Amino acid sequence: MHFIKDELDFGPWLDAAAGSSVGAGPMARRENQDNFLLIDATGHAVCLLNQLPHHYQVAHWPAGHVRLAVLDGMGGHGHGREAAEATVQGLLTMPACRDVATLAGYLDQLHAQLQSGFEAEADGAARPPGTTLTLLEIPPAQAPLLYHVGDSRLYEVADGVATALTVDHVPATVYAMQGALDEQQWRASVLGEHHPQIAQAFILGNVIGDTQSLSKSLLALDAGNLPPFLAHLGDRRVLELRRDALYLLASDGFWSCIDPARALARWPALCAGRTAAQAASALFDDFLSSPPAGLHSDNLTLLAVRFNM
Repeated sequence: MHFIKDELDFGPWLDAAAGSSVGAGPMARRENQDNFLLIDATGHAVCLLNQLPHHYQVAHWPAGHVRLAVLDGMGGHGHGREAAEATVQGLLTMPACRDVATLAGYLDQLHAQLQSGFEAEADGAARPPGTTLTLLEIPPAQAPLLYHVGDSRLYEVADGVATALTVDHVPATVYAMQGALDEQQWRASVLGEHHPQIAQAFILGNVIGDTQSLSKSLLALDAGNLPPFLAHLGDRRVLELRRDALYLLASDGFWSCIDPARALARWPALCAGRTAAQAASALFDDFLSSPPAGLHSDNLTLLAVRFNM
């Protein structure tokens, strides 16, 4: 278990902490393929490298700018940890961005570069690995910018409820985009159950347009292709914040069980009245000491963020 809370300086308006663990359960994973990145308001950064925290100083980082990300490497395709690490290293060199279009442009470019590199290493023997990427880019005095791909999630915890602010890139979402699932069916499949399947991942590409063929590119889900009940949760957008909320970026190990809704229903009480570090610690302590029923062991990574507006 690695916990980051006091090493970074996010300034007076942001409180953030991160934790990552190989997981829990009787068949716990031997390797942590998750990762995270925090770049604070001074350019001090921390992430995982070879499953251990490493610190960096980002050159020419603008004062007050913050970057936060959670990644879940897809080991099922081989080299999941390496894919997440390579993405984080790319994020360390990517310039600070102040608008969604610029952020998306740099990240799509990074996706293509890493995909090409992993394909060259495999020499055509296998498709590249993948990783989820849920990222907040926070310019000074601006609302956060979101970039999301995969099935990690951003949650808003307020009023005793944890609300997902991202859409999982999974087969059920593809079916909903095609009109084959309505809102109730989609919620039952995506939020009421857990399926270890994914329709799009950073580096890997997507099967959203054709489930039989992998496209190298990434497809942004937005109001133009999502069903009406999901149209407000586009992958690349400016976030509207609540002053009283706690925000959580998390990998799917936290809801990889037979009753995800029940597991996540514990979060609001565990987070209430706590700082980001206290909330993150409480969530990990609760999960690792009392794993949810029917747990499918997976890595756990979580970033907790409070905005002092």
